[in-house]
Amino acid sequence: MKTFKRAFEEIYMRKTQLLIALAAIGFAGSASATNGYFAHGYGIKAKGMGGAGIAYAQDALAAATNPAGMVLVGDRIDFGAEIFNPNRESTITGTAARSPGAFGPTDPGESLSNGTFESGKDVFLVPEFGYNRMIRPDVSVGVSVFGNGGMNSEYNSIPAFNAAGTSSKTGVDLMQLFISPSVAMKINEDHAVGAALNLAYQRFKAYGIANFDGAAYTSSVGNVSDRGYDDAMGVSLRLGWTGTISPAVTLGATYQSKTNMSKFDKYKGLFAQQGDFDIPETYGLGIAIKANPKTTVAVDVSRINYSGVQAVGNVNRLLVGAGALGSDGGSGFGWKDQTVVKLGVSYDVDNKLTVRAGYNHG
Repeated sequence: MKTFKRAFEEIYMRKTQLLIALAAIGFAGSASATNGYFAHGYGIKAKGMGGAGIAYAQDALAAATNPAGMVLVGDRIDFGAEIFNPNRESTITGTAARSPGAFGPTDPGESLSNGTFESGKDVFLVPEFGYNRMIRPDVSVGVSVFGNGGMNSEYNSIPAFNAAGTSSKTGVDLMQLFISPSVAMKINEDHAVGAALNLAYQRFKAYGIANFDGAAYTSSVGNVSDRGYDDAMGVSLRLGWTGTISPAVTLGATYQSKTNMSKFDKYKGLFAQQGDFDIPETYGLGIAIKANPKTTVAVDVSRINYSGVQAVGNVNRLLVGAGALGSDGGSGFGWKDQTVVKLGVSYDVDNKLTVRAGYNHG
């Protein structure tokens, strides 16, 4: 009976540590500097306004938010770069210390400590590019290139997460790039519609969690951790509308389908559905108000349907002995769908200087 109890406690503790591992490396919740793992906005000008831009196109990155806005910005080329400095940390509470060997000769003991731990790799450069050309007074074609989102975290070696006898840092790195050719057309003087084809590329790696690459946790042993980078590609469609309701008020609406991505084969033991990591469906509404000749206020409300991607939205059921990582319907990271509110203000100091401020809550 004691042997059975000890075995049960070992499995329970391992699975609890796996939940902590997934939290620590960045999957258990949204980062405060982003909307989940989506960027808070697209285009430097929109980012300066909390990401608001569904009804307020300002540059050739407009297609990333609402492709209808491209026909309103004219002929232009835009380059930009963001220095992204997120502060990421993981807080661990309720862990109980135990001595090495408590669950057998290979057990390293409880190596987790209560407390708050900061992730390394704090500074990232995020470039962007946009090109737009008016082929007719009422029709534009263009392309926008931007980072859709991502996440990165890295923690010093955590023995409970590494395979026996090894020591490495623990973390993940996810990057998503969109190349979005677009076409937009004015229906009449006040209304425009647009469409963008999102050609998506993403790459991912996870490392330092090899201790959970076993049959008790995953449906594909050998495809959970330390496999290096893997790549995936996919495609989706973004549609948009914008309309001038009065000289001072513009409305906008946008919808992006779920981006169906090829699978991360190297991590088919980590992500549900054998490495499937699609990019969620999104949609939103926006309003821009010209408060006076120099001041514009913009508000967006958008929705990101994380629950439509099993790897992200599925709840973690490992503690009840179900939902093996990587399986159909397997355990995910339990993210809920997210409603995001973006508020921005733009003020033209003169014809050479514009200042912006914004707020983003999701």
